[in-house]
Amino acid sequence: MATTSAALDKFAEGPSLHGWRLGLAAFSLALANFIVVLDTTIANVSVPHIAGGLAVSPSQGTWTITSYAVADAISVPLTGWLAARFGSVRWFLISLIGFGLFSFLCGIASTLYMLVAFRVMQGLCGGPLMPLSQTLLMRIFPKGRQSAALGIWAMTTTAAPILGPILGGIISDNWSWPWIFFINLPVVALCVFLVSQLVTPFETKILRARIDVIGLVLLILFVGALQIMLDTGRDNDWFHSTWVVALALIAAIGFAAFLIWETTEKNPIVDISVFRYRGFVAGVLAVSLAFGAFFAQVVLTPLWLQQVIGYTATDAGYVVAWLGLFAVVMSPIAARMTDKVDLRITVSAGIVWLFLMSFMRARWSTESDYWTLALPHILQGIGMPFFFIGLTALALGSVPPDKVVAAAGMMSFCRTLSGAFGTALATTMWDNANANARGQLAGALNGVPDAIARIEGRGAGHEQARAAIDRMVEAQAATIGVIHIFLIAGAVFLVAAALVWIAPKGRAAGIGGGH
Repeated sequence: MATTSAALDKFAEGPSLHGWRLGLAAFSLALANFIVVLDTTIANVSVPHIAGGLAVSPSQGTWTITSYAVADAISVPLTGWLAARFGSVRWFLISLIGFGLFSFLCGIASTLYMLVAFRVMQGLCGGPLMPLSQTLLMRIFPKGRQSAALGIWAMTTTAAPILGPILGGIISDNWSWPWIFFINLPVVALCVFLVSQLVTPFETKILRARIDVIGLVLLILFVGALQIMLDTGRDNDWFHSTWVVALALIAAIGFAAFLIWETTEKNPIVDISVFRYRGFVAGVLAVSLAFGAFFAQVVLTPLWLQQVIGYTATDAGYVVAWLGLFAVVMSPIAARMTDKVDLRITVSAGIVWLFLMSFMRARWSTESDYWTLALPHILQGIGMPFFFIGLTALALGSVPPDKVVAAAGMMSFCRTLSGAFGTALATTMWDNANANARGQLAGALNGVPDAIARIEGRGAGHEQARAAIDRMVEAQAATIGVIHIFLIAGAVFLVAAALVWIAPKGRAAGIGGGH
């Protein structure tokens, strides 16, 4: 039987590390990936603190999230070209140092515009670190152990966005918001030292290719317009707004022009030729759909807990954080199993498990206790590594060695955009589902005068009684709406599980390493 390791052995060309040197190098690369992914979510619950500290409105405070996301999404697909032009290890270190520098500048920013500008630069520096950490981990491990490298990378990638809101809430509530950026500094310093000492021998060949200026401009244009549209569409009533329509047109035309240009350019800024490989296409499609549905649930759950159930941001984070428990425990097990089982089986089984957890969430109500809310998160972690690690191995194992960095960057780019799409669609659909459910509930209420009389009998005024009834209807409508989204996410998981089977079987039961 062909194994995952066999499919990934081609990435471990040349020397490899062993013993404590391998452990330290893997730790430094995984830790760098962790801190960068952490910053995608750590500011989410800190927006009110940031807005108050800089004397701006909360809606303006969200620009600190949008600016980072736009910059990160733009820089990720450039990873392949940058690594080829400057070397994978060298660009990893440059990006990591830049990430630390702009983290410090974010922490000392005294105005919103300064903070947004530094967050843009932080995102540009942080974007390449996720795919580069992945490919460098596979390079430093000996042949036959690349699946272990993927397991380590998957653990940090999975746990970081979940821990981000918890850590951000604790820091903002107990210290001050600048510390959500300052905590990056010692981590960056440690990672720079270890990587420069241990990973430098694994530098990749440098190609003196000219920069594709037109491709870069088109990439910035369409990704920037798309990300801003997704972030601001909900507040502007989506396509009822001229602003959102204009952004959608710019994104669509820019994307079409980008594809045409990149397919004809001799030295493209983004190597889209990786989509010629069926295994890579299957992996990207499946991970985009599954991650979009997963991230939508991760975003909606704490919103529902805070807005409807009355949880604090920190308490809501403690519910969602259970996702990381079995995700971390099962990652090495999932990596070993994919060495023995057809990747398509383990991946689709992992995604189907996420589908089942969506239906567990559909049993929630406004009366659910803590452990009822936590149980789907505890169990969901079991299936996450099987689809995450397997899809990465399936996709990257389907491209030639010289295209691995470009493929990893493109896969991260698609995953980033799918998370943005999933979040935007889920929040908008939740609003619509709430409105529909509220209308149906309001029309079906019985005994409202009696209920108001009972509330008034406890000493409340007439308007207070009406407000209490209104809040009850609103809470039930919001709960019905969020359950509706969970069911839709479950259906998306099933589609993603089916798409995995587009990938070729390869030799025997595995992907085999053929293209």
